[in-house]
Amino acid sequence: MAVNWTAPSATDLYPVPGVRIGVAEAGIRKVNRKDLTVFLLDEGTAVAGVFTQNRYCAAPVQICREHLAMGTGVRAMVINTGNANAGTGEPGLVNARATCIGLAKALDLAPSQVLPFSTGVIMEPLPVDRVLAGLPTAIADAQAGHWLKAAEGIMTTDTVAKAASRRITLGGQTVTVTGIAKGAGMIRPNMATMLGYVATDAKIAPALLQGLARELADGSFNRVTVDGDTSTNDSFVLVATRQAAHAEITDLASADGQALRAALLDVARTLAHAIVRDGEGATKFIAVRVEGGNSTDECLKVAYAVAHSPLVKTAFFASDPNLGRILAAVGYAGIADLDQNKIELHLDDVHVVTQGGRHPAYREEDGARVMKQSEITIRIGLNRGAVTDTVWTCDFSHDYVTINADYRS
Repeated sequence: MAVNWTAPSATDLYPVPGVRIGVAEAGIRKVNRKDLTVFLLDEGTAVAGVFTQNRYCAAPVQICREHLAMGTGVRAMVINTGNANAGTGEPGLVNARATCIGLAKALDLAPSQVLPFSTGVIMEPLPVDRVLAGLPTAIADAQAGHWLKAAEGIMTTDTVAKAASRRITLGGQTVTVTGIAKGAGMIRPNMATMLGYVATDAKIAPALLQGLARELADGSFNRVTVDGDTSTNDSFVLVATRQAAHAEITDLASADGQALRAALLDVARTLAHAIVRDGEGATKFIAVRVEGGNSTDECLKVAYAVAHSPLVKTAFFASDPNLGRILAAVGYAGIADLDQNKIELHLDDVHVVTQGGRHPAYREEDGARVMKQSEITIRIGLNRGAVTDTVWTCDFSHDYVTINADYRS
């Protein structure tokens, strides 16, 4: 059960002009489940992506990078769940290419105009024949309003679909932003998200899209963690069909550029938070805010040290105010000249630590009260500078172990 997150209804998600989505049941790993999704993009669409920094990356990640670098204009994407096509060597690359060729033939495109994505079990051969056999059904199913079906079709251990949508006005014209994501475990993106797709019809100069995709990832998916693992398949794709009637955005610092950036970041961050809220076995959504750092890098070092600590995460699951675990994580985060006597610590409104030691007014029952909440903010003051940054995470429950122990069964 996700923490304070329910899937939106299909009517909550606005279609993006120029995008059609189809979903099929291809039996890739299990029967009677949505596991094959295609995105069909109108001509003139601009596409950018950022991918996992894991050097052991999946075959589809390698093909996506290759096809985007060719610059032939992406017109379709194909996503399968149930099998990651990672750790599969040269045969995996052959299968990923075959998937692109199959969809390209069906749509009269070049294979380089197709991006493939896979998620699921690592080191098992992709059943490419099932993927290819399912493509005609997915194509025939393609409709503008199938965003929720797509969110369901890319799930693995997710318990709930993750999707979000916004509408804004640019130059007197309505502009839509809609996105989906999947992920619940093996989450410390180190680039983007497990699988995430955000589309808009905003008319933005294609040259701006890659930098914007990176910026969105850094402001959302690169600020979340469930268990500290960076997947082999992480992919985040930004799509701009450029069909809205407003004047083209050529500068993101313009008023329209800033408004578009804000809407895109809102959707991306909502999806990123949904991943943490649906973390495998999660019962609590935790923001780790580090204040007074000298740099973003050191704020994130501290935030991730706390957010990754199994001792911290299990304490929050138990609502046990064993808060020395947080201080220990701050201390080993890697700031060589950290002055422990300047550290402040708050749990929501409860001041726990001041000047490196227990606050005189702190009572353990106050800490326990906060830790019983389903949403908690940890504020860590370093008092070293003026930089602040936040990472979002969840607790570790008994179910996390159960889910991952039984993942392949």
